[in-house]
Amino acid sequence: MEVQVRSLVEMIEALPPELQREVREFVTALVETRVRPRQKYLQLTWAGGLREFRDRFTSLELQQKALEWWGD
Repeated sequence: MEVQVRSLVEMIEALPPELQREVREFVTALVETRVRPRQKYLQLTWAGGLREFRDRFTSLELQQKALEWWGD
């Protein structure tokens, strides 16, 4: 009994195109969730996003509203 050893690339190339797409999507998901380092710090890209409400609400009121919106 002969065991055939093939590389991962060879096995993927032997698949039909639709299965190759599935493999690509799966590997992409693995990279995004398990390989890429997670961000260590919060990004404040939203800073100033509530500027239009500063004359109508205090920061505490906005915090309470945010909690309501999130369902807490």
